[in-house]
Amino acid sequence: MAEWQIETPVGEATADEVLVTGHTRSANGALRDSAKRARLALRTGLHGLLGIVYPPTCIACRAATGEAQALCPACWRGVGFIERPYCERLGTPFPVDLGAGLLSPAAIADPPVFARARAVCRFDGTARELVHRLKYGDRVELSLTLGRMMAQAGRELIGDADLILPVPLHRTRLWRRRFNQAAALAQVVAREAGLPLATTALTRIRRTRQQVGLTRVQRADNLQGAFHIPAAMRGLVEGRRALLVDDVLTTGATVNAASRALLRAGASAVDVLTFARVVTDGREGTT
Repeated sequence: MAEWQIETPVGEATADEVLVTGHTRSANGALRDSAKRARLALRTGLHGLLGIVYPPTCIACRAATGEAQALCPACWRGVGFIERPYCERLGTPFPVDLGAGLLSPAAIADPPVFARARAVCRFDGTARELVHRLKYGDRVELSLTLGRMMAQAGRELIGDADLILPVPLHRTRLWRRRFNQAAALAQVVAREAGLPLATTALTRIRRTRQQVGLTRVQRADNLQGAFHIPAAMRGLVEGRRALLVDDVLTTGATVNAASRALLRAGASAVDVLTFARVVTDGREGTT
């Protein structure tokens, strides 16, 4: 113990002090590692206990699964995943592979405001059920699985993005629904991607009619001037490539209107990432 009582000039140390300090640091490191292992063991034990009391089930059909927040094999097969070949602009699948970098007739005839759109899957079967449960069934926990799938499907867009924004709800609709499913998905995507999330940069200032049942022209008219970037948020958007997140891409009217507001506020470009998209008879829809 005498070594601790020796006063040494600043910048100098006795051999014994160096030795004791080294042992102390090693001991502290060992204690930290031991505590970390204990916490991990406790967490694993709790998860195991919860798995016994509440066995994991499929997020779509409630059948037994090997892990939580997963799909059973049958429901997984019911997801119409969208993979290449697809339109590089709209992200809609082609029936045959005609080569890389091709645009669909819809993208050429009526180019969208956004630069690129990608989706995990078609909006049918299992995917439709999952979206409806998230959106209308208060199953906000589904956003974890769906958001992770979106982060995988949107790797190309994420690699170019500077920030992520959800398509916002009008405050009255948000009050009735209690949460914004697009914001829940965007939070997961941003966390998986390690990108900043701007949940209040884009606002919905006009309450619009429900889009269901409207034609393409009616949808566009319905959303005219619906989105706005507050002056205080323009610096966050200006000069940056934005990744706009929503649950479903239908005709493109919603994300076109939101993209237009972002571009007017100075965004360099806007890409769109959704969980599902409507694909009908091989023809593209451009929400």
